[in-house]
Amino acid sequence: MRLLAFMKTPICHLSLFFSLTLCLAPFCFHSLLYSPLFSRSLHLRRMSHEFLLQSMQEGAGALHYFQQRVIPSPLSSETKDYNKSVDCTYRSTESRYAGIPTQRVPLAITVVTTRRRPEYHYLLQVARGFMDRISECGDDCSGFQLFVCNVDTSPSYHTDACLLSHLFSAIERYTNEKPEDYLNTFEREKQDYAFCLSHTLETFKPEYVMLVEDDAVPKADIFSAFFELVRVRFPKNPLGGGLYVKFYHPERLQGYLNPEPMRILEWIGLGVLSGLFLSWVYSSLFPQQRFTWWLVTAFMVYTMLLAELFGRHYLLELRRILPGLYNMVPATECCTPAMLFSDASARRTLSYLEEIRCELGYAKDTALYGILKKRGEWAWAIEPNMVSHIGLFSTLRGGFEEDPQLL
Repeated sequence: MRLLAFMKTPICHLSLFFSLTLCLAPFCFHSLLYSPLFSRSLHLRRMSHEFLLQSMQEGAGALHYFQQRVIPSPLSSETKDYNKSVDCTYRSTESRYAGIPTQRVPLAITVVTTRRRPEYHYLLQVARGFMDRISECGDDCSGFQLFVCNVDTSPSYHTDACLLSHLFSAIERYTNEKPEDYLNTFEREKQDYAFCLSHTLETFKPEYVMLVEDDAVPKADIFSAFFELVRVRFPKNPLGGGLYVKFYHPERLQGYLNPEPMRILEWIGLGVLSGLFLSWVYSSLFPQQRFTWWLVTAFMVYTMLLAELFGRHYLLELRRILPGLYNMVPATECCTPAMLFSDASARRTLSYLEEIRCELGYAKDTALYGILKKRGEWAWAIEPNMVSHIGLFSTLRGGFEEDPQLL
């Protein structure tokens, strides 16, 4: 009798429910890349290989797409065999996109690029992505301009950038000179970044600049996010007075158990709302059980634990349902694949970058974040991510390993 009475209590119900679901969680979440329960031994090598294979296929498709627009005649068998871009000595007879606008443009999208693994055509994937997004956006995005900033030390060997120069406005930094030998890799990257930002402002005089690295492919809703920022969130003061808005933060660093206070508040808020809802459901299923705050607390802790095990990244993806659900949070230190500046904030950023020298352990993302703290300014990050980071081969840190992995 006592056992039957115990089985009807909330403690028994919740213990069984929590134990069952939490025991099943490792089996349900082990294949989710950004879940703490992800099984590296079972899935990482396979998923990395599939990611690289898909990226290579996307790169080949982007190459063919742009070649068809630059070279009207059928491609030679040599070009097909070697998966090459147009040689830099070739010049198109017609360029439909390379004209510089005479009026101020609302948004200039500058892709900072250097040579990477040639078979993946990262730059072409990014350019193709932005062309598609602009086309899907329609008249609202008709004034947007794509700008290719080639910072390769041997620009004529960066054939993908040369191919795009026939279609878009483009600039080469090291046309007649080489970078100074005394510059370390991180300082040169910072100077390249500043060069591209400065020439974007000079060339287009844009209201906003989106500075993108050449391995950051735009998501389908990237311009929905842009218009949400400039028309709804910050309609009067560009970017709310912030120095920039980050459009990407590494997925592996998006969990709740990271040192960003806003995430802890978000996590608790999710737990409270879910706890109240689950308590209501439980009380509806078992009318004889009274609503109590300890029941809400139990469901709250359970939901918070389950959300962290599932992965905050996947919950953030639900915010794409409506632009009004995008999350604006204070920016953290890492990283710079895609950054949005206003005209004024871009000029401030250039002056700040002149004051600092980057080195190992103090790259441009760390430097920019340090400047914010030093000057009492702020910056934003939008969630979920608005670009996909496809580059597994780092040019900055010499990452040309043969077997890169997603994590």
